[in-house]
Amino acid sequence: MQQRRVVVTGIGALTPIGNNIQEYWSALINGVSGSDWITGFDASKFKTQFACEVKNFDAAGYFDRKEARKLDPFSQFGIVAADEAMADANFNLDTIDRDRFGVIMGSGIGGIQFHTEQVFEFAKGDGSPRFNPFFIPKMIIDITSGHISIKYGLRGPNYSSVSACATSTNCLIDGYMLIRMGYADVILAGGSEAPINETGVGGFNAMKALSENNDEYKSASRPFDSRRDGFVIGEGAGALILEDYEHAKRRGAKIYAELAGVGMSADAHHITAPAPDGNGAKRVMAGVIADAGLTPADVDYVNVHGTSTPLGDISETLAIKHVFGEYASKINISSTKSMTGHLLGAAGAIEAIASILAMQNGIIPPTVHHVVDDPECDLNYTFNQAQKREVKVAISNTFGFGGHNASVLFKKLEA
Repeated sequence: MQQRRVVVTGIGALTPIGNNIQEYWSALINGVSGSDWITGFDASKFKTQFACEVKNFDAAGYFDRKEARKLDPFSQFGIVAADEAMADANFNLDTIDRDRFGVIMGSGIGGIQFHTEQVFEFAKGDGSPRFNPFFIPKMIIDITSGHISIKYGLRGPNYSSVSACATSTNCLIDGYMLIRMGYADVILAGGSEAPINETGVGGFNAMKALSENNDEYKSASRPFDSRRDGFVIGEGAGALILEDYEHAKRRGAKIYAELAGVGMSADAHHITAPAPDGNGAKRVMAGVIADAGLTPADVDYVNVHGTSTPLGDISETLAIKHVFGEYASKINISSTKSMTGHLLGAAGAIEAIASILAMQNGIIPPTVHHVVDDPECDLNYTFNQAQKREVKVAISNTFGFGGHNASVLFKKLEA
């Protein structure tokens, strides 16, 4: 069977450092930190009192009041990012076969905000089961995909993939596969997350995953720095329009990049800790390069998972050294989580977008907040300042609790 090529023809993002693509990219290359004191709830009794929240977001600016009430923030964020991606792709939906246009938007956690509110309300009552009729539809992870398909009348494959922090990368991979095999012409893929509430922060605090550096909250996300003590939780969404290359050509679409390869693996090691030798990350990067028909020497940039955890950053470094060998020191690496924080299930989508924009603009976003070297992290992490570099091939890595590893490879389009 002739496998089809997959290209990116639209992008949209709502992040802690910018509420659209232009703002997001500007903040990335200027090293802006999205971390600040938590405003969504009183975090004064929590071990971690800061996070990377979306800023200046008013649902009333995007949804009417009745519609907004039906949506948990994670769905609001996902729909806003999807709207930007759809506008960017510039479809004439009257001429598109919407039976072959699908949506795969995921989330690591889903509607945890509304879930928390409903449980709190129940606990304060007399035990009577008085739950909001939108409780389940607002909470379930797949509902964002449903809302987007309803809004635009997109009747192709419609679902969500879930793999914790690798979720939206797996959604991109699913979209890629569906288009390659001919099940769809276009897929809107990505992820959204809104976990900054009492249960989200409290739960991650309990497992010692979050930074507790309240004294230096602005710079607490510091991947590959020896002072790192955990990730900074973030929220937001990213959406990408994946399209069959010939379909995009016929309609005269703007093409950002080709999604040329995908990789997936499992650590099969521990529910939260990465394999210490980086075995799963090694195999997923080797797999994505092989799937694209390239060699390690073809890769210019890796947007790493780089969460700012003591074990994770070392494991990923070891994996890069294994895959790239002597060439490992020649590629640019950066963790944009140093600015956005960790968006969990939405991380892969916004980091894939960062990789594409690095390719488009010839600029590598930095890994900020670096002060003290870690001798076990000794590669070119593009510390503190963006660097100019031609990027023909970029990889975006995401790894999730449960040992889920997913990578995507983008390359400049060759006709």
